[in-house]
Amino acid sequence: MAAQRGAMKTTYALERTIQPIYSGGSVSLSEDGRIFAACLGEDAMLTDLHNGRELGRIEGDGEPITALILTPSASHLIVCSRSASMRIYSILPDEDDHDQLQLQLLRSLRPHSSPVVTLAVDKTGTLLATGGADGLVKVWDIRAGYTTHTFHSHGGVVSALHFFQVEVATRDGANDKSKKRKRTQSRQDEVDDATQKDESGLEFRLASGAEDGKIRIWDLHKRKSAAILDSHVSVVRSLQYSSTQNMLVSGSRDKTLILWDAGTWKPKRTVAALEALENVGFTVQDQIIFSGGENGRIRLWSTATGHELTSEQEPGLETDAIVDILYDSSSSSLISVHADQVLAFHSLEPVLLPFVQDSVAPLPIFRRVSGTHDEVIDLSYVGADKSLLALNTNSEDVRIVTLQSSPSASDTGAAGRYFGADVALLKGHDDLIISMDVDWSGHWLATASKDNTARLWRLDPKEESYTCAAVLTGHAESLGAIALPHAVPQESSAAFKDPLSHPPPFIITGSQDRTVKRWDTSKDMKQKLRAKYTRKAHDKDINAVDIDPSGTLFASASQDRTVKIHSAAEGEAVGVLRGHRRGVWTVKFQPKESQAPGSSNKGLIATGSADKTVKIWSLADYSCLLTLEGHSNSVLKLAWLPYRPVDARDKRGPQLSSAAGDGLVKIWDSVSGESMSTLDNHTDRVWALASNGTTGALISGGADSVISLWTDTTSATLEAATNAQTERVELDQKLQNYAYSGNYREAITLALQMDQPGRLFSLFKSVIENETPDEGSMSGLIAVDDVLSNLADEQLYKLLLRLRDWNTNVRSAPVAQKILWTIVKSYPASKLANLKPIGKVGAKGGLKDILDAIRAYSERHYKRIEELVDESYLLDFTLGEMDEVGDMLTITNNTSRIGINGDVVMVD
Repeated sequence: MAAQRGAMKTTYALERTIQPIYSGGSVSLSEDGRIFAACLGEDAMLTDLHNGRELGRIEGDGEPITALILTPSASHLIVCSRSASMRIYSILPDEDDHDQLQLQLLRSLRPHSSPVVTLAVDKTGTLLATGGADGLVKVWDIRAGYTTHTFHSHGGVVSALHFFQVEVATRDGANDKSKKRKRTQSRQDEVDDATQKDESGLEFRLASGAEDGKIRIWDLHKRKSAAILDSHVSVVRSLQYSSTQNMLVSGSRDKTLILWDAGTWKPKRTVAALEALENVGFTVQDQIIFSGGENGRIRLWSTATGHELTSEQEPGLETDAIVDILYDSSSSSLISVHADQVLAFHSLEPVLLPFVQDSVAPLPIFRRVSGTHDEVIDLSYVGADKSLLALNTNSEDVRIVTLQSSPSASDTGAAGRYFGADVALLKGHDDLIISMDVDWSGHWLATASKDNTARLWRLDPKEESYTCAAVLTGHAESLGAIALPHAVPQESSAAFKDPLSHPPPFIITGSQDRTVKRWDTSKDMKQKLRAKYTRKAHDKDINAVDIDPSGTLFASASQDRTVKIHSAAEGEAVGVLRGHRRGVWTVKFQPKESQAPGSSNKGLIATGSADKTVKIWSLADYSCLLTLEGHSNSVLKLAWLPYRPVDARDKRGPQLSSAAGDGLVKIWDSVSGESMSTLDNHTDRVWALASNGTTGALISGGADSVISLWTDTTSATLEAATNAQTERVELDQKLQNYAYSGNYREAITLALQMDQPGRLFSLFKSVIENETPDEGSMSGLIAVDDVLSNLADEQLYKLLLRLRDWNTNVRSAPVAQKILWTIVKSYPASKLANLKPIGKVGAKGGLKDILDAIRAYSERHYKRIEELVDESYLLDFTLGEMDEVGDMLTITNNTSRIGINGDVVMVD
């Protein structure tokens, strides 16, 4: 057992992932606000916005998606791609998994000669409108899959579509119907009846806008254009009709929105929005119009006066631009979809009726959902209980997401927090954030940016307060590294009892200007800090810095292939680590929780380089103790794991994890240098890696926008292996007892269950070679015949696999042939023909492959037997001839006895 413990492997299992749900392009939301359909590269993804779970995914056809839409009840999903194809899927609940949806392809069509640019579905979910780059507008019956209307006249790309119904005066419908029947087929009449008008006198209309700025109103009953609205001078991006106001609102990239009178189809009011609009619509019982566009802000306008209701808002960045706005009925909110793939939930509560104010503040954002986290550059556990995660996602903002699910996450609708949900957004930097670090308490976060500054953030999750406490300005070039002390203060100290009021004592930063700076903080520090000292540390860019557990030393890693150890008090170099052949990307001191109890050394420091190696160094004499090789690309990040031995016999040393450009995370033993485990869930470089100092859980993030949470399963794996071994020994003993007692029925069944080919062959061999076989038995014993004739399909398939293997060897072939003959005689051909491989057994092929292999070797065996029989005739002839020669010699040798001294010639 000691040897087994010494060879114990560290194992990790993937527990959860945070994956992208939207990467840009078309989006759609079900009427109840639950199912969110969006483009994810070439695929279409369905996500439950209430709990963040993936409901279904549709693989693309090799071309980007140009448009997709859900029916209001989420009964169907329509997906169009640049290949000019349109696929219609039905959506049904999964009977086996209630958290999944079944997506069944109903039909695949080619609706236009060019790609479909925009889609619209009527409120009943039966009609679909497609607008193509060819300027055509078509109306489809979703369930039947055929075209009901085709409209020409647009001179350019159709950019907006909207179904609506208008109330018309009563007329002689019978005459109209009779004329219609003379011009159309019976199938088309049914569509006309459905689209003509309902019991309340409403008729269907379709509004379409194009890139030339013109809007056309189509009468679906008369199959012609009812009006042409020509006031926009640029692309029309959005259309929506209000039956209450009897108006149509249109938004365009010409920076205007226009209200059209549905009675005369004349402009009733033109509003200058002063920004290119992407979406407009009515809300709050059609008393208010919302709009969103390039400024990235939702604005509200009075339907009655056309005046803007929201107070002036500062325009956002280019990445803040709104590309679409969805209405979520479950939370009475507007969801703005931004260019950086962020979904922002805006509460409509401040403007709910009765609304009497002339001006309101911008709609409050109560929730954000990141469609994709882009390239994850760095991450850190934050919060007192490490239940939050700070993310640097290749942007100027820091995202805080939760790693826990609230019990009511699935019941509270959009407000529920679930694993991976956004909690806060830290804004302040003007350029991309490169590095971050967190202190021992999880309440203070430091970030370094390409804007030449660093910031210290105060995080108070209980009060939902996330503020910038200090700005560090002084470096001449962008900052690529930052570190905070991780030493835990004494439990009796005020800093330990109230960490929110006691920031870290100092901060170390490293920059492309090749210098390191120390910044001292205080309880009453000012917004901007001054550096205590500045030291030129390297000849090239500084990639990483780290502070040792005692807070007396810090290390800096550089592209100049060296790592330097500095005094934290003065900044002077006290040691240099040389040995890497390329630039060093990461450096990490061994924390106290990673050291084995009673360790006498002064500690270790690990470095990872672009030379694909990890090196472990001694802090006593700065010598290299180990070089760990295994990655096939640059090592980008390191993290020490807490020392958590399974028991006293666990011989593993402290563990170190590494992330690299090959997309892998590896676990190393820092004593033996052995690679303990390889974690693979990324398809691109893994830039970010962090470990939980208490549980040992790992979080990795990469350029594939995936964040993986790994849990330590070493104890569970060892326990499972021990239990499996014990069970194996018990079954092995039971098998030996059955064989010894001659209980072949139980022995053969158990041998098949345990998958022990050697024991099984020995059993069959002893049966076949039995000196007193049972009369009438095919195998030699009637009990064995009975067992072989009543095998389950899985057991029978496994046995055929074994017979195939035994038949390849001359020594075991007779036994295989005998058992095969017994099986063939015991089962009908139909049963044998229906056997299929189960699990990994026989994964190479089905029954045909097995029988082909058996036949091929059987033919060899029979051919060898035939040759042996032929050779036996020659042997018999030779022996016969030798017998005659022997007789002659006998006669010749006896001539001396009868007095003949010469040869005797016998003549007939």
